[in-house]
Amino acid sequence: MNARIVTCPRCGKSVTWDAGNSYRPFCSERCRVIDLGAWASENYRIPVRENKDDVESEPPPGEQ
Repeated sequence: MNARIVTCPRCGKSVTWDAGNSYRPFCSERCRVIDLGAWASENYRIPVRENKDDVESEPPPGEQ
């Protein structure tokens, strides 16, 4: 079975995707920790579009 080669999402280095790489999809602990830090400091965000018709954005009846 051929090992699958992927690109480290942090640095772009080619990495073997197998059970022997405990940092997958990253190439090293350093890249894994840098990426985790970016999430923790909110450098990565999932965009949200506000919808004026969204029921959850309206106050409950009687609290207007």
